[in-house]
Amino acid sequence: MQRIPLSVVAAALFSALLAVPSYAAKVQHLPLATGPEQPMSLADRRAALNAVFKDYWQDYLKTNPEFASTIGDKRYNDQITDYSVSAFNNWLAREQDYLMRLAAIDPAGFTDQEKLSQNLLEQQFVDDEEASEFKEWEMPVTQLGGVQTTYLDLAPQLNFATVKDYDDWIARLHAIPHAFDQVTNNMALGMQDQRTPPRLLMEEVLKQVQGIAAEKPEDSPLALPLKQFPASVSAAEQQRIKTEMLAVIAKQVLPAYQRFGMFLERSYIPACRTAVGINALSDGAGYYQLLVRRYTTTKLTPAQIHQMGLDEVKKDEAQMLVIAQRLGFKDLATFRASLQTNPKLHVETADQMLNLFRSYLTPMEAKLPELFGRLPKAKFEVLPVPTYMAATAPPAFYEQGSPDGSRPGRLFINTYKPAAQNTAPLEAIAYHEGVPGHHLQISIAQELTDIPEFRKYAQYTAFIEGWGLYAEQLGKDVGFYKDPYSDYGRLESDLWRAVRLVVDTGLHSEGWTREQAVAYCKAHSAMSDVMINSEVNRYIADPGQALAYKVGQLKILELRARAQKELGSQFSMKAFHDEVLDSGALPLDVLETRLNAWIAAQKQGKKE
Repeated sequence: MQRIPLSVVAAALFSALLAVPSYAAKVQHLPLATGPEQPMSLADRRAALNAVFKDYWQDYLKTNPEFASTIGDKRYNDQITDYSVSAFNNWLAREQDYLMRLAAIDPAGFTDQEKLSQNLLEQQFVDDEEASEFKEWEMPVTQLGGVQTTYLDLAPQLNFATVKDYDDWIARLHAIPHAFDQVTNNMALGMQDQRTPPRLLMEEVLKQVQGIAAEKPEDSPLALPLKQFPASVSAAEQQRIKTEMLAVIAKQVLPAYQRFGMFLERSYIPACRTAVGINALSDGAGYYQLLVRRYTTTKLTPAQIHQMGLDEVKKDEAQMLVIAQRLGFKDLATFRASLQTNPKLHVETADQMLNLFRSYLTPMEAKLPELFGRLPKAKFEVLPVPTYMAATAPPAFYEQGSPDGSRPGRLFINTYKPAAQNTAPLEAIAYHEGVPGHHLQISIAQELTDIPEFRKYAQYTAFIEGWGLYAEQLGKDVGFYKDPYSDYGRLESDLWRAVRLVVDTGLHSEGWTREQAVAYCKAHSAMSDVMINSEVNRYIADPGQALAYKVGQLKILELRARAQKELGSQFSMKAFHDEVLDSGALPLDVLETRLNAWIAAQKQGKKE
């Protein structure tokens, strides 16, 4: 999975960052002025459009200073997000102002990319207004992220090169207690409105918070900048910075964690719901349908997705059985049981796991020029998941690099209890998280020059995670997975995404209990109990997100098959991939429209 900067931006506010689909009714553009006023020229309308794009993006960065910092914009490095309800309402009001400005601009004569940018931003604002009815800010914390992890995650993403960089971080640390107070107030409102997350998840959050609060200031991830100073910072300044930073962590930040922990333990957790499905909320069915639309950018219903998952599980398991029988096993159950004791599929140390992961990426990197006309300039590195989050983190995730190249893309591998993990899926994970998956797609989007800045960071999950899962399949298509166990791991990885379709909709739409979800996962996976429990809790915490992977992959594969069929011998895999990636992440319906137009153009060019 790609780790979106959700860890550095409040979860509810991040939902406004280009995570909305384009399938809802389009905004109607206001008519041009009539009467004595002359219609605006194309040049003036284009200037007005670009002004909205620029103003919106600058406003977004100022409102989300942590996100700005992660992309290398240091203007707001001494500030943190305003998590208050009034801040959320003010942002919605500003979005409506931008919407009116956009709707008043006649798109006649604009390029396809200009029209697309206008439509995407308009639709975002419309859908954000719809989403606001569900008061997402009242449930801003889960074990996957929230104010308790935001700044722990932010520290390693920043570049500390000057004294000001350190002083800015100290200023942020001073502001963290107020952020906790704001989030606590929002959660208290949620208690009044009976909008709370499942109790079992918040018990995990409590463990996180208590663990962080118990750390020594110098051992806290918040003190990471002190581990290494650049030569440009004098010894005297180093001592001052160290003294001030440790003091604010000890006297302000850690006490804020302690207070938040007491709030969770004494007030919040007892008030949390026991039911795990989002449909337990009074408006939960409608909210889940919105989340399904947001994450999949389709009109598919939960029931349709549930059936899709059942079908895909059956298909994957049929292919897996062929491999198992080829290796001498009569059925999947006995083969899966053997995986737990097969020494070939287990490593003893975290370093061995990281090195195995890297060994798959090198030959794939050599293959990329045959598959893509455009390759990213950005570098990437492979790192272990931070210790404080390893017990509840997914098997792997990608964290995008900064646009200026000062911070490479990072592929985090969960090395928690490495001997207990099955290494068969690692090759598929390498392609998904690295290349040709997340690193390639996200870096190309950041490096595009013909789209507005806001589109370079679009978080259409179905596109991004669909591409990651497509990248796993692409490895098979170009001749990798030579080891049958690794090929089985690829299918196991694909199967897990199909299982998610069943389990996520089961939990949030079909009335499943957590025990039913765990049982289904165990019946259709060789994952350890630790990972299954972590994954099921993830689906409970983030309804709908897990649907995006398989829905997106199937759409990209469908479009590729359509292009291959219609173009025949003229089909170019390289050209197809470039067309998919040349506009950044998109809603799936927009992607399909663009690919259909590209196929038609290729056919027309062939005739000419």
